[in-house]
Order: sequence, then structure tokens, then C-alpha cells
Amino acid sequence: MTEAKLTWSIWQALLNAFAWAFTHRGFHRFAEWITAMALNVEEHTITQSVLALEQPAAWKALESFAEYGAWHQERVTWALTRLVATAPGRIWYGYHVSAVDDTKVHRSSPHVWGTCTFHEYTARCPNRAGTVRAHNWVILGALLPEPEKPAWFLPISGRLYFRKSQLPVGPDGIVEFHTKCELAVALLREQARIVKGKHLAVFDGGYALESVVRPLILPEGGAPRIDFLTRLRCNARLYALPLPPEQRPKGKPGPQPKWGQRLEPPRRGGRWKAKWQVGTAFVYGRQREIRWKEIICLWRVLGWEVPVKVIVASVEGYKERFTLVTSAVELTGLQMVELFTARFRQEDGFRDLKQRLGWEECRAWTANPIQRTSQAQWVTMSLLRFLQFRLQASGNEGWWFRPPWNKKKDRPSVLDAERLMRRHRERIQRFLSKWARNEGITKGDAA
Repeated sequence: MTEAKLTWSIWQALLNAFAWAFTHRGFHRFAEWITAMALNVEEHTITQSVLALEQPAAWKALESFAEYGAWHQERVTWALTRLVATAPGRIWYGYHVSAVDDTKVHRSSPHVWGTCTFHEYTARCPNRAGTVRAHNWVILGALLPEPEKPAWFLPISGRLYFRKSQLPVGPDGIVEFHTKCELAVALLREQARIVKGKHLAVFDGGYALESVVRPLILPEGGAPRIDFLTRLRCNARLYALPLPPEQRPKGKPGPQPKWGQRLEPPRRGGRWKAKWQVGTAFVYGRQREIRWKEIICLWRVLGWEVPVKVIVASVEGYKERFTLVTSAVELTGLQMVELFTARFRQEDGFRDLKQRLGWEECRAWTANPIQRTSQAQWVTMSLLRFLQFRLQASGNEGWWFRPPWNKKKDRPSVLDAERLMRRHRERIQRFLSKWARNEGITKGDAA
């Protein structure tokens, strides 16, 4: 099988996982849009998408599909989640590991639906605005390990956050306000409903709040428990586990205490009554020596009902100690450091979405195209990763570019997967047109 046919057969099989989420015609519009995003080398707008497929007459059909087509975002999320569950390494140390964070996608006009004003903390130069107008997305994605190499990040789902004073008017009236913490919990619960098993949420210390960790660990209404791993404040309040009734001093009146003795805060973790341990783990691009202490205790933010494991770790190459906390107490200190540092791959995923797939190039103005375009870009990036995984599994190792100026490059990127699609653009265009003709879809049909 030629490389073009192999690439198309894998891509078509990946797209077919979403067929049930759309109508017959809508699915082929969806398949064309996702394929066009992977083929496009210019702006990832609808106009450029139809030009990438050499179907300029279909611009109205695709534009109508983005605005009015039968698109169920929950079904697309369900299909993508089930597909990602089959990825190699989806179970990491016994858990489905997911990373959650928020990111801003800049927009230039106040007339774009859903934009809010935010202070831009990265505006460190005088010619850059301190206040920006943007969409603020809370994004969830899967973290997949690779031995001796950085983890992979596959975006799955997201929710738009709106400031309470700038709520937009949606199709059903003013949008209901939700905090970022509530949106993060909703995304994680959605994953746990779709895929059964043990789930671990990895997030930065900005989400290490009672409104996040307690709903995950102590859910109501029969929702599944979701463990967490996050950064711990250096002055966090920690308490020893209370003594069991048989070890309490005899004759001491009163109820069984819920909290034990208060412990030293993480900034003085070296005083904990635990032995220092030494090991190595893959952290931020290479194997590093780690020296750490770990204890099982109670964390004031989570409450007295659930014990947590807390570590303080000195990582080779870093001056500041890592202070982490998790409800998955069976994880070792090395595993906690490895999983938490893998979370940074989400930032690389945001970069690829914005620079490679045009997340900031959207020309939509109304609610449906804005939300659907973003979801289409998450699907495209995840499918490009799956294309890479399946090509590697087939034994085809020569499809990605090893530049002579970057001899340390030892694995493909999103750009390499896009280059492969573009290298066979004409063949893929013909395959896609033939697929549509076999299904009875014409260029002018709207979804």
C-alpha cells in the first residue's frame, strides 16, 4: 500500500468514529472541515478550508453547516473521548490521566460573541496592551506517556468562561454564570461518565481550591470519584491522621477527634518525621535525580474525611522545591513528580492549537461557529496525533522530517503530521471526493 493510501485509510477510519454523532450529510461536511484544517497552510477559516479542498462552490454549504447544521457538541465529545480511550498509554499508573487548565484566545472586536476583557499578565513590554479582549476557554485533555520522552497531550473538550459582568446573550437568553472551578469539575465529571475506571485530574495550584477538590473526591448524586494531583501552597495547613480509638490515652473523655496534630507547613517539609528518599524520574525533557519526603496526612482544604499524600521534593536543576498533594495515596513520590510535570505538555498543546491549527484565526462572530470551530480544531489535533500513533504502529518510520539543524529531534510533531497530509494533498482530495460521491453527497448540499 502506498503512503498516500495508508494515510487516507487511517484518516478515514478515524473520521468514521464520529459518523454516529451527525446526520448523513452533516457527517461528510464535518469530515471535509476536519480534513481541510489538516491540509490548510494558510488561515484556518471556512473560506480557506474550501479552497484547501479545491471546492470553492461549497463555501455556502460549509458556512451554513457551521452556523445552522445539526451539530451535537456532547456527541462529538463522547466520540472523541471514546477514541482517545483506545490510545496507547491512556492508562498511566492505573489511571485515566487528564490535565485541566484555562487559556485565552485573543479576539479584536467587542462585537464577537462571548469575548470578555482580561488583564494580560504576559504583557511585559510597553507596546503590548495590558488589557485584552479574548475568549477564555477551560480545556481538558488526555496525557499519554511515552518511555524516556515527554508525554503527549490530546485535547478533548472545553467550556467558555465569561466574566459575571460581561455575560453574553445566547440562543436561549443570557448565558448562566459559572466559575472556572465549576467548569473544570463539569469537564472532569463528563469524562468519568463516558469512560469507566479510575480517573486522575492533574491541574495547577490555581485550581487547588475547596470548590474543585471536594466535588471531585466527595461527589453527590452518585457521581464517580475523581482523584487529583496538584501543586500545594508552601504554607498549606496540614494535620496528622487522628489516633485510632484503641491508641487514645485511657480515660480521656470526649468524642473521637477528626484532626490530628498540626504538622509543619510544606516550606518546612524537611522537618517531617519521614525519611528522605532518592530516585530518578523523567522530568521536563530528561531523567533527573529527585530527593523527596512523603507523608500521608489531612489537608485543610479537602477536609478530614479523606487522607492525602503530600511530598516535598528537590529536583535536579531546580532551586525551588516541588510541593505536591494527591488523593491517590498509592502513587509514589517519583510518580507524583513525573505526572505533575507532564501537565506542562498542555501548554505545548495550546501553542500547537494556536500556531498550527489557527485557533486565534477564527473569523466567526456568533455563538455556534465560535464553539464549533474550536471543537473542530481540538478534534483535528487529536486525530493528527492518532494518525502519528498508527503510522508508527504500522512500521512506517520514514514519514516525518528530521532536519539537519535539529539532530536531537527524535519523534514527530503536529507539524510533521500536517506535512504528511499536505504532501499527499491531491490524492486525499480525490479520495475525499470519491467518498462523498459513493455516499451520494454533492458539493452544494448543506447539512
